[in-house]
Amino acid sequence: MSEGNAELRAFLRTRRARLAPEQVGLPAQPGIRRVPGLRREEVARLAGVSTDYYILLERGRNLNVSESVLKALARALRLNDTERTHLLTLARLGRSPSGHRPMPEQRVRPGLLHALNALTDVPALVIGRRCDVLATNALARAIYTDFDALPRRERNIVRFLFLEDAARELYLDWPDAARSAVAGLHLYAGRNPHDARLTELVDELSVRDRDFRRWWADHDVHRHSHGAYRFRHPIGGEMTLDYEALAHTADPEQFLGLHSAAPGSPSERALRLLARAGDG
Repeated sequence: MSEGNAELRAFLRTRRARLAPEQVGLPAQPGIRRVPGLRREEVARLAGVSTDYYILLERGRNLNVSESVLKALARALRLNDTERTHLLTLARLGRSPSGHRPMPEQRVRPGLLHALNALTDVPALVIGRRCDVLATNALARAIYTDFDALPRRERNIVRFLFLEDAARELYLDWPDAARSAVAGLHLYAGRNPHDARLTELVDELSVRDRDFRRWWADHDVHRHSHGAYRFRHPIGGEMTLDYEALAHTADPEQFLGLHSAAPGSPSERALRLLARAGDG
C-alpha cells in the first residue's frame, strides 16, 4: 500500500472517530458502540455510497473515486475547507504513481531579503517547506531565536517549538501553538508525502517528544493564514501579537510571516523595547 493511501486511510478514520451520531442527525442506537465516533456504514449512508465501497476507500485502496463522491464524504464528515482540500489531495495522490522527486534547496531572493531587513518595527520571517525558517529580521530573532546561527537542518519552527525549552516558556498558550504547528505540517505532508527531509523531521520529533507523537497521530490539518499569539518574553514581557502569512508569488512554497501589535497597546511598547535592546 502506498504512503499516500495510508494517509488517506488514517485521515478518514480519524475524521470519522471525532463525530457522534447526534452531531450528524443520526438517531442514537441502543447498546454499546465498539468504536468511537461514527460507524463506517453510517458514513456511507450519509455520503450516499455503499458500505462496501466506503470500507475499501478507508482501507486506502486505489479506487478511481470521483470528486463528487469525495465532496459527499467531506459533507458527511463535516470537514472544513482546509480538510476538504486535504482529502482531495490525498485521493489524487492515491491515484498517482508513487515516487520520490528531488527537492532543490530553497533560497530567499535578495530583494525579499532586503525588504525583510528594512522592517525594523515588525517581526518578520520567511517560512518555506516543512515550516523551515529561511530568513528572519532582527526583531524576529529577538523574539524567537537566532535561526541563522543554527545548522541549516535545525532551522525549523516546529522543531523549535518542540525541542527548545525556551519555546515552552515563550508561548503562553504553548499547547495550542504547538498543536496548530503540527496540523500545518500535516497539511504540507499531504501535498509532499515523499519529502525525505520531512520524514527525517517527523521521525526525530516523534522519537523525542510524546506530545508531537500524539498530535501527529491525530491527523489534524490547518492552514496558517492569520491569527494571534500570546508571548512572555524575558525582555519584552507579556505581549499579544497578530500574525499574517503573505504568499510569495515567485515561490508558492514560501510565505512571509508578519507579526504586529495593536497601535498604542502594551504589546506595541514591548516591541519597541525589544527593537531598542537589539540596537544596543
